[in-house]
Amino acid sequence: MNVGDRVRLLTGTEEGIVTRLLDSELVEVAIDNDFTIPVLRREVVVVAQDEGKNFDRAAPDYGPGQVPGKNANASKKDKSKRPAPVGGAAKPAPPSLQEALAAVASSGAGVAKLGGATPAGKPAAAAKGLFLALVHQSPELLGVTLINNTEAEVLYTYGEETSARPYRALAADKLGPKSSTKPLAFLHMKDFETWPAVIFQLLPSRPNGDAAYELLTRRQGFKASTFYSSKRPAPVIQKEAYLFQLDEKAAAAIAPEQLAQETPAPTSAPAKPTGVDAAALKAQLSGDAPAKPAAATAPAPGGAVVAPPHEFDLHLEALRPNNPEALSNTAILRLQLDAFEDAMSRALATNMHEIVFIHGMGNGVLRKEIHRQLSRNKDIKFFEDARKEKFGFGATLVRLK
Repeated sequence: MNVGDRVRLLTGTEEGIVTRLLDSELVEVAIDNDFTIPVLRREVVVVAQDEGKNFDRAAPDYGPGQVPGKNANASKKDKSKRPAPVGGAAKPAPPSLQEALAAVASSGAGVAKLGGATPAGKPAAAAKGLFLALVHQSPELLGVTLINNTEAEVLYTYGEETSARPYRALAADKLGPKSSTKPLAFLHMKDFETWPAVIFQLLPSRPNGDAAYELLTRRQGFKASTFYSSKRPAPVIQKEAYLFQLDEKAAAAIAPEQLAQETPAPTSAPAKPTGVDAAALKAQLSGDAPAKPAAATAPAPGGAVVAPPHEFDLHLEALRPNNPEALSNTAILRLQLDAFEDAMSRALATNMHEIVFIHGMGNGVLRKEIHRQLSRNKDIKFFEDARKEKFGFGATLVRLK
């Protein structure tokens, strides 16, 4: 079960969209009339795409005149093949979106809002580039979608930034030319003031091309003064959306000779391959990468790995006592996590039985991140809050295998 799946409640007839995975047992579902509820995973079932063929149910796509959340649930039976009532003529089936656009284009009467046609009936040239599109799934629910309206493939990562968490990676994949992703996340209009900033990393790629490209990183926040004026027809998906171009500054091409100049001179030791392990990169960006191996820890001058102290203090003043340089919260968190990973690697390499990490109380961000990494490490027996009479709730005891 993934974000964006359409599901049905087993305890009723309601259907909705999975908007968030709250934990391993709980998901958030947006019902078609726009309110969200937490539901246990075992109490919902994913609606299959071909269900309409087997159970005479129409697809969840809404036809002309239907408004998601208002009359979308009025009747989901497909009545197009049923006989007309006696004494009355059968009502014609509503035209599809493509038929409606074609009719407007051929008549030349007005501008088609969704299709982007000109008054003369000729389709307007869609802007080239990479776009963030917020598309209405219902009147109050928006899906975050990446659109690639170029001729190149794009490797992308998607993450979010909030005041409580500097960065959270949510998705990583490859997007083909002239295509779009399924919703990467969902945002509620009622929560506009607390929306996270979205962060994309984009790397164009042309198979058999003669140039490499630099990585584009784009952070997009949302303000009411500019958000509502950004609504317009989106390329590729041909729907109204709140549209933001991510590559106003196109990725710079790197010529082959420039790549050769930047390649370091070979050394006596065999150089590591320069290729990128796509599976490992995707796992790392999505937060599922395993802990760093002990071999990655730099050895002491004598060649042996030095065990960390039994009580390892992660406070900034303990890590950098002689450096008064002011650091941002993000930089401090990165420094503390790097120190934690290094200490864990050295503790495992030197066969320590246990280690205590003193992280303090604070806002709990460092403690949560440490516990998240420990829960995925197969080399530890368990972890728990250290002795409260000595550390309060500001330390974690880790028992190693």
